[in-house]
Amino acid sequence: MSRGLVLHDWVVASIAMAAGVAAGLLLRVLLSWLGKHARRTRWTGDDIIVDALRTIAPWAATAAGTAVAASALPLTTRVAGIVNHSLTALLILVITFTAARVVAGLVQSLAQSRTGVAGSATIFVNITRVVVVAMGVLVALETVGVSIAPLLTALGVGGLAVALALQDTLANLFAGVHILASKTVQPGDYIRLSSGEEGYVVDINWRNTVVRNLSNNLVIIPNGRLARTNMTNYTRPEQELTVLVQVGVGYDSDLEHVERVTLEVVDSVMANITGALPGHEAAVRFHTFADSRINFTVILGVGEFSDQYRIKHEFIKRLHRRYRAEGISIPAPTRTVSLQQDLPEPSPAPAPAPASPRSTSAFPHQREAPPSTPGLHL
Repeated sequence: MSRGLVLHDWVVASIAMAAGVAAGLLLRVLLSWLGKHARRTRWTGDDIIVDALRTIAPWAATAAGTAVAASALPLTTRVAGIVNHSLTALLILVITFTAARVVAGLVQSLAQSRTGVAGSATIFVNITRVVVVAMGVLVALETVGVSIAPLLTALGVGGLAVALALQDTLANLFAGVHILASKTVQPGDYIRLSSGEEGYVVDINWRNTVVRNLSNNLVIIPNGRLARTNMTNYTRPEQELTVLVQVGVGYDSDLEHVERVTLEVVDSVMANITGALPGHEAAVRFHTFADSRINFTVILGVGEFSDQYRIKHEFIKRLHRRYRAEGISIPAPTRTVSLQQDLPEPSPAPAPAPASPRSTSAFPHQREAPPSTPGLHL
């Protein structure tokens, strides 16, 4: 300090500080007014930028007033350098966090505009925020005189140990980045895994993918498993899809009449039901002579996967009512069973008993006497 503090120094410093605070408040009011007009536009980026500037503007104005006040005071070179470096580092940190907020918001807005849903791919948002904040902190440390070269070396060695300890987490992280970069799955898509889980993708973060099924429950799937499993995406390459409904009519039905009536019902459903495709070309395809009826397939068009249940519901009701009015029968499966009773075969007649000998002695060891000759007497 080359000279002592006088009243004039305090007055000038106080005026500078008050001017900085007043400028910050004025900028905040001005940015609030701009924010109301920005919300009326269709682009969400201006809302994010104005909202971020509302945070940085008061801090920047206050820091500028403090710097002017410090320059008005008779400070030593060492103290003035410390004050200037501290204010510069504070301003860098404020700008860093504001920039991270703006960039993360723009990335989230871009993700929402590409998927058309409220969910966001937070893995890109988090990575962007961490990168911007890390760069700002390193610049702030370099500004206050802290050498970042040893810090980077320590982070490199420590990062290797952390990578070995967090293999599963890093695998899920890179799997999520790969999924989003390859555009196989995006927030808002309706997917079905080979293991049976299905639903709308709500979010893909650094570790797992959040899926909301039709019963409004959340299914948490690790990114690594999602990248390895077989999956059907019902939203890509097009969100519109066709639905097949199986119908059968009796053999005595006029198939031309059946086809004409069915196409009329399909056209009415496509034109009046929410979620259907009015421009869909109705189609009926007969394909099987079944046991009791002729089966055919009706092809319906739906706007997205969950609409098919409502459209099937309305189509079946209207088709059944129209068939009853037209006298077209939908027979239930029948089967004719022929029963035949087998008569028992006649039993064979018993074999005749063998003829008995002319005379049989009651004593088996006694011989019969020979017949006597008449006129012979002993």
